[in-house]
Amino acid sequence: MFKEKQADNTRRVVITGIGMVTPLGIGKEEFGKRLFSAETGIAQIKSFDTSSLSSHLGAEVTDFHPRDFISVKNMRRMDKISLMTAASTRLALNDADFQITAENRDRVGIVLGTAFGATDITVQFLRTLFTEGPSCVNPILVPNTVMNAAAGHTSIELGFRGVNTTVTHFAVSAENAIAYAAAEIRRGTADFIFAGGADILSEFYYRSLIKFHALSPQNKGKEESRPFDQDRNGMIAGEGCGIICLESLQSALARGRQPYCEIKGAGMGSSPTRPTAWPKNPEGIKNTLNRAMKNAGGSVNDIQAIFASANGDKILDAAEARAYAEIFDSAENKPFITSLKGATGESFSGGGIRACALALSMEKNILPPVVGLVNPLGPLAFVTGEKKELEIRKAVLAGISFGGTYAYLIFGK
Repeated sequence: MFKEKQADNTRRVVITGIGMVTPLGIGKEEFGKRLFSAETGIAQIKSFDTSSLSSHLGAEVTDFHPRDFISVKNMRRMDKISLMTAASTRLALNDADFQITAENRDRVGIVLGTAFGATDITVQFLRTLFTEGPSCVNPILVPNTVMNAAAGHTSIELGFRGVNTTVTHFAVSAENAIAYAAAEIRRGTADFIFAGGADILSEFYYRSLIKFHALSPQNKGKEESRPFDQDRNGMIAGEGCGIICLESLQSALARGRQPYCEIKGAGMGSSPTRPTAWPKNPEGIKNTLNRAMKNAGGSVNDIQAIFASANGDKILDAAEARAYAEIFDSAENKPFITSLKGATGESFSGGGIRACALALSMEKNILPPVVGLVNPLGPLAFVTGEKKELEIRKAVLAGISFGGTYAYLIFGK
């Protein structure tokens, strides 16, 4: 029977497993190899026709075979985002070397972040509803139109019955999901929580981004992803899923597991702007990061690396770079800054993939470079060209959303 443990705010939360389905590969071995080799998952979109559109590139998941991870019985009921989530969670479960049993399944949960959910299924459902009528709608589609479908399918496939929550908060959905999951571990409502984010690259979603002039090329020129570059001209859309396994440090040590890293603290904030606009003023970023560092019990001198939110957008990258230049101006040693979105694109729930990457970086003491960065915005310590070997004791995972919402996490050894 489920029994909530007494809250203990001193309980330390660690990452003991990671799993991902990404444009850079499936699973941590392939993903890590390509990530640290400065490869990119961005290419010509193949899943739908872009010939009539102004943009043609995307970071799509390829060579993903759901049957390698999911039972046939459950797989036939799942949509694309659910398949990626269930597979990533199984990979994280296996990586954590943990078995779900009848005795522990009520203490195992999932907190998933998704910005837009199954946009492909929603469009298919509505098209049939309005063109052929309600009686012609495939009933299997209906459950997959809701935002928590992926988390629900995953818990059914893997057999756990604990915390099950979906966070939808635009481009900080995954970061907020991880922060929430860590808080639940500290509160004692679960022993293990799988947390992260997932979003897909559908034709409807892609066309919508073009309508809002979000995709490269924003100002003509070459279509490409160049985070933090002076010549950047918009982002490239991506997709994928990244899941981390969270548990208490005491639990990990009792199981003989060496954690990747610890989640030291988190901070949330906002400086509201138009719903489809990135914030121009860096004050919201600075306030939120300061809040996260204070929550983690540290200062600007403790941070060795930043996994930035920059995606090649003119406004976002400028505000983020300015914020870090100002907040770390007094630091004894400036942190090294990287962004994954030149390789994985912008999926809006990519914070899950980036959390997996940060955990790998802390384990290996290697930072991946910013793919596409040639002419940096300013005198910041960007990782360019190739990977950088660096002892990382504390690092920042940055989450910035259009509409002016922020979520920052501090990871530590």
